Amino acid sequence: MRSSAWQKSSYSANHDDCVEVRTADGLVELRESDSGDIIVRTTPVKFAKFLQGVKDGEFDHHADLSN
Repeated sequence: MRSSAWQKSSYSANHDDCVEVRTADGLVELRESDSGDIIVRTTPVKFAKFLQGVKDGEFDHHADLSN
């Protein structure tokens, strides 16, 4: 299995509660750094569409804005 190193956002600083991403065998893998044994895999195209949806605010209604 060929995979790249896990990367996390520079916004995460040194916290261990962030999302990490890498590529592995042509797929994109995501995990939470504090729950590294659970990995979500998807295609690069689907991941790009997801990121665009985040940027466009498509998922904002899921956010808890009361904090």
